[in-house]
Amino acid sequence: MPDMPDLESSALPDDHLDLRLWLRMLTCCNLIESEIRSRLRTEYNTTLPRFDLMAQLLRAPAGMKMSDLSRRMMVTNGNITGITDQLEKEGLVERTKVASDRRSSVVKLTAKGKRVFRKMAQAHEQWIQSLFGGLSDDSRNALFDALAELKAVARPLAS
Repeated sequence: MPDMPDLESSALPDDHLDLRLWLRMLTCCNLIESEIRSRLRTEYNTTLPRFDLMAQLLRAPAGMKMSDLSRRMMVTNGNITGITDQLEKEGLVERTKVASDRRSSVVKLTAKGKRVFRKMAQAHEQWIQSLFGGLSDDSRNALFDALAELKAVARPLAS
């Protein structure tokens, strides 16, 4: 990962620890996401949103309504439509109209889409393992537990 200024570098040593912690978490997320985006682009000529959409569909063998994909991925219906259009042209997904609601479509992976996605997902898993591989098992477990605690504390704040 390139050595460049990041969100955390804008923090000052006398800034509140919670602010510095927040910026460190964002920096780590951004660095990891940037690396994954780059590898998807160079090794599979695809994008993270396309990967994410296909991941959602693999978990829903009967397919998903586009509106449900939009909600699950937290993006607009227009974004889902654009990604689906591309994947459909490549034969990776198929779209069918819902009989009871002609305005709705269900999207599902094709056999080709499943094969392509599984290959990408296997590589993705290896990339994640390599990115976290520099941490000891104890550090990974401690980080996992600390983030679970943070998630439990932060969840009521988001409600």
